[in-house]
Amino acid sequence: MFGYIRETKGRKRFSVVRMCKALKVSETGYYKWKRTGNKPKAWQLLLVKIHKILDEHPDNQNYGIKRILIALEQRGERVSRSTVIRAMRKGNLLHASPRRPEGVTKAEEKAQRPENLLQRDFSATGPNEKWLTDITQIPCLDGTLYIAPIFDCFGGEIIALAMESTMKKELCIQAVKEAYRTRNPGSGVIIHSDAGSQYTSELYKKTLGGFHAVQSMSDVGKCYDNARMESFFATLKKEKLYQMNTMKRTREDVKTIVWRYVMVYYNRQRISTVNKGGLPPTMFRIQAAARQAAA
Repeated sequence: MFGYIRETKGRKRFSVVRMCKALKVSETGYYKWKRTGNKPKAWQLLLVKIHKILDEHPDNQNYGIKRILIALEQRGERVSRSTVIRAMRKGNLLHASPRRPEGVTKAEEKAQRPENLLQRDFSATGPNEKWLTDITQIPCLDGTLYIAPIFDCFGGEIIALAMESTMKKELCIQAVKEAYRTRNPGSGVIIHSDAGSQYTSELYKKTLGGFHAVQSMSDVGKCYDNARMESFFATLKKEKLYQMNTMKRTREDVKTIVWRYVMVYYNRQRISTVNKGGLPPTMFRIQAAARQAAA
């Protein structure tokens, strides 16, 4: 409407006052639009910066409000949460809530279960104090792929990732062995899992005993007892697996995709909303080690 006024004014057919009255708009509003109408708005400029962050890595497209706020702060941009929400909403960048993953492992009623040592306290003052583990499943073209990660509560790093076509105890044992090969943490690591039969098996317990690890276990049916592990599975599925049709890919293809996402992107590049400064898990651990060495 204001553009029409400017166009006809240029032809000197009617006065601004007369045209504003005819179009039922204020003269003040017209001159204000004339001063600012062609300038990009603040949310548009912010949206450009948000798009640059998302374009830095293909999987950054999964960033929500928290990670965008951290990424902007890392670049010296301090804006409010509501401002980011407004810009992301206008840019259609707000994500729907993720689907909640279903449990895979089943409790063995007759098995003797270790005590729940964590009691939902997932904090850690250093690496290799508390490890979490569990199993999730992915349907693929040639069958189901089962994934058993080892999650370090310090920084949230995935330090091992066992993937096989079966969910037997050997899968869980493989994950533990890989974690010890990677970290060589010594005695006393608390390894927490749910009460699935894989984790109550004698062979799994014997494996932990051989590494001088301390076993901890969730209460039956209490998914929140292993909440950070469940949260990781939800992230993996929401940000990667639900965005493709894994039923059209072989298990080997999906293994490669999962490994690259977790061990390269999630551990080393993805902004963390838990770690100070938004540092990815591996970077958080490396910086902590450097500070300790310098002290």
